[in-house]
Amino acid sequence: MLESIRHCLEGLIPCVLATCDAQGMPNATYVSQAMYEDSRHVALSFQFFNKTRENILCNPVATLLVVDPWTSARYRLTIRFLNTQTEGPLFERMRAKLAGIASHEGMVGVFRLRGADVYRVLEIEHLPGRELPPTARQPALLPALRRCSQAIGGSESLAELVDSLLDALDRHLDIRHSMLLIAEPLGNKLYTLGSRGYARSGIGAEIPLGVGVIGVAARERVPIRIMFAAAEYVYSRAVREQAIRAGLASELEASIPPPGLPAPASQLAVPILDSGTLLGVLYVESERESQFDYDLEDALAVLCAQTGEAMRVIQRDENLRQEPLPPAARKPTIDGKPLQVKYHSRDHSIFLDEEYLIKGVAGAVLWRLLEIHNEDGRCEFSNRELRLDPRLPLPDVADNLEARLLLLSRRLHERSRDVALNRCGRGRLQICLQRPVALLRLG
Repeated sequence: MLESIRHCLEGLIPCVLATCDAQGMPNATYVSQAMYEDSRHVALSFQFFNKTRENILCNPVATLLVVDPWTSARYRLTIRFLNTQTEGPLFERMRAKLAGIASHEGMVGVFRLRGADVYRVLEIEHLPGRELPPTARQPALLPALRRCSQAIGGSESLAELVDSLLDALDRHLDIRHSMLLIAEPLGNKLYTLGSRGYARSGIGAEIPLGVGVIGVAARERVPIRIMFAAAEYVYSRAVREQAIRAGLASELEASIPPPGLPAPASQLAVPILDSGTLLGVLYVESERESQFDYDLEDALAVLCAQTGEAMRVIQRDENLRQEPLPPAARKPTIDGKPLQVKYHSRDHSIFLDEEYLIKGVAGAVLWRLLEIHNEDGRCEFSNRELRLDPRLPLPDVADNLEARLLLLSRRLHERSRDVALNRCGRGRLQICLQRPVALLRLG
């Protein structure tokens, strides 16, 4: 029953909480946020040390009045207080959502969350009264979810999987602004691998764990959904403010600006997991308030679970079924002014003719490919030899090499007409040069 009325807990209409003290004296107050937790539990925001807090600690049974924002139907929930959480996934979900509500109500700085109070729902009563007839607010999700699942089901490469997922969101779920980010296993950050609906793709843009709605969803491994604009959870702004506070503002000049709406009114970030391991985050946003509800969150969670499994299978197949390399060809003759390639070993950043391209492991991979090409003229390489190369800073486990190569390939496609990286078989790649390269290692 609680699932059927969880849209009453979106925060569009404040809930009323009634409690009693030890002597039976009642008290009623509006609650800033009531949030659906599961089929038997709700969480209420704990913000102030007030009469309600005193009452619930001595008498844990209370009633909660919720209203359907679409039909005006009213429901009375009898609930029992269980505990207060001051950190962790539930707390972070509520804090993010409360930030949106505070911005919507002009109460930024007042709505500070002290904890998430968890209650068990004992009874739900549908109260009599005048109601509007229910209306469909959006297309049925199950048929759209099925089509999205079919779209990504046949993906044979990571590039195909990313593109199929983002295209399906646009085509079948009417989600115009989206991006998929891949987790850096050892770097505590994510980087953008694909996006839709933006003036610039932002391929390679980095988001630290815990920063903005994307970073919080990644760190806590739970979906984070915000119904109203919340400036402190706009990740592009949060990344810049964090860098300035840490004294790293200069590094912003050598970074890729992320895509995104300047002031999203609705946000939803869903982690992509495989057996509990964070692989990435799917992020969607909209200029319209209240666009993403509980049902859409569930649908995207299902798609992300399928995506996580597909990513694992694709990586396994890449590792097991690699085609042998052909004999090394002679170094092709390339005319023209040499392309200046600068490599900074401190952060593995690459500059092409003084223009920043990429950094991190992807930068180290490109530098190594160009080194080998200059040494023996080879243009084709295998994933396996890159994994075994001691000069590359790949972790021993979960190296996510396919994602790094895809990132590098797409970044080169956007930023350079002189260098390209293409797949030329399973587990094989080819570097294509239009100009000779002059390598300069710094640091």
